[in-house]
Amino acid sequence: MKIALAAAMLALSLPVAVRAAEPAAVGIALENYAYPHPVAFLPLEHGGHAVRMAYMDVAPTGPANGRTALLLHGRNFPAGYWASTIKALTAAGYRVVAPDQIQFGKSSKLDDEPVSFDRMVQDTAALLDHLKIDKVEVIAHSMGNHVGVRWALAHPARTGRLVMYGPVGLEDYRLYTPTTPLAKLVADDEAKGPEAYLNELMTSYGLTLPREAMAPYVELREGLKRSGEWPRYARSFAASAVAIRDQPYLQDLPKVSVPVLILAGDRDGTAPGKGYAKPEDKPKFGHVLARAKALAPTMRNARVEAFDAGHLLHLERTERFDAAVLAFLGEGR
Repeated sequence: MKIALAAAMLALSLPVAVRAAEPAAVGIALENYAYPHPVAFLPLEHGGHAVRMAYMDVAPTGPANGRTALLLHGRNFPAGYWASTIKALTAAGYRVVAPDQIQFGKSSKLDDEPVSFDRMVQDTAALLDHLKIDKVEVIAHSMGNHVGVRWALAHPARTGRLVMYGPVGLEDYRLYTPTTPLAKLVADDEAKGPEAYLNELMTSYGLTLPREAMAPYVELREGLKRSGEWPRYARSFAASAVAIRDQPYLQDLPKVSVPVLILAGDRDGTAPGKGYAKPEDKPKFGHVLARAKALAPTMRNARVEAFDAGHLLHLERTERFDAAVLAFLGEGR
């Protein structure tokens, strides 16, 4: 694992052109892909299927403060991308739990079951119960906000504070995007080569990072495509796109009772399904920071902090992101 992690870190420093043209196949549960901390698995049951939920449970490295931070990942990245955030939180005394939801990362994949964010909340509750954790500070990124908001609504007594970071879901995508058959979503994703996928990440996310910084995630996707399980992975991944469109939480934001900090980049144009919208509708959505500023006053206790960055603040503006999160969580002591 240490060797694989070292190789991944080395890859970050290498130009795209000098990396392997054909990455090695990666198993559907990222079996040979290193995370920054040991990974454990919680057995669960989904629709009659035995599944496993992967998670990292990281102890504080600084003086323990008795609090736990729950990190909820986005759609395009495994929980391992939280490495810098975990380091900052544990140094500040927090225990950190970073799961891969079912269908993502090292967790089980199901291609015959719709993705449900309510079910992700149930799975997260089962994980925290298993770890005997009563209350968490929630930090949700991108798609993870579909889980984070629902978690705060379903379990307000178990939620200290909620950080909504680069949130996907601040608008109802059904207003702009048509229903797209799962088979078409899979086929369109399959047709994207590495360069097209990299361009999509850089442009739709408005990233300020160098292109080389995203190369490891592009290579991970290419490794998955070389796996014999890619078709099943692709179907499960496409199902999450359907869920983002068809399971909005926008209408429930005013009901969130816990303190909320929304962190958004002024270059973040993330808008799931934008490629399927009518040309005249495309300019109408994907303005994440503007939406955050408009919605925060409608919530009970929310504020917005803007960044000169895109969708991956914890990688683009690491020090400032960590400082903002720690300051906000510190207000709850």
